Amino acid sequence: MSAQPRAKVLEVANVGKRFGSLVAVNDVSLTVARGELRAIIGPNGAGKTTFFNLISGFFAPSAGRIVFEGRDVTTMPAHRRVAIGMARTFQITEIFPELTVYENLQIGAEIAAGYRLRPWISRAERSAIRRRIEEILDLSGLTGKVDRLVGELAHGDQRVAEIATALTLRPRLLLLDEPAAGMGDQETYAVTKLIRDLHRAGEMAIVLIEHDMRVVFGLADRITVLDQGALLAEGSPQEIAANAKVQQAYLGKAA
Repeated sequence: MSAQPRAKVLEVANVGKRFGSLVAVNDVSLTVARGELRAIIGPNGAGKTTFFNLISGFFAPSAGRIVFEGRDVTTMPAHRRVAIGMARTFQITEIFPELTVYENLQIGAEIAAGYRLRPWISRAERSAIRRRIEEILDLSGLTGKVDRLVGELAHGDQRVAEIATALTLRPRLLLLDEPAAGMGDQETYAVTKLIRDLHRAGEMAIVLIEHDMRVVFGLADRITVLDQGALLAEGSPQEIAANAKVQQAYLGKAA
């Protein structure tokens, strides 16, 4: 028997974004299945971050449609997309540097549990949040740094802490914007291992933007290539590596 196709988590149909006369994203479509790890690559200025902003709700598209788990979210604001199962990290780490690792994760876990507007939380509820945080700390390798202020951590640990905080939201779609940016080899290894472990668990779809081709080709099931705001190519890592247009436009090799 053939394997059943995996359910679609994200469907982006013919999406475009204009800023006045500038076309930042032009007629791009993308489908991501549950448990898939998709990488988005392209030269600087290719429209990758704008495309992420459209998926996550920070920008409204000028054209096209975005569907998350069968629900049209094209006009839905970013905070509502988080509430229904999307989470995102950014090129520049977005966490609370003056709080500890634990406190950052606690904020996310309480939001995910719907407690942020509650004046008090019961003992049982606090225990459930603590267990969730401990699971994520163990998965991310941050257990020994739980009481450290995030702002005092090394850059790589800050990125891991940001991903860990996103996980407290229990996303079914995790969007990672250049997770290995600015890292040395050891830090890149640590964050790549975390992403690989999340992928192997198969519980969420992961879409990442990344310039480090070692990370991209080591992790991705499929790769989408953007160039000048448009879709240039899409395929397996092997297909993308052999694609003459990609070599010419991005990988720096002659066709």
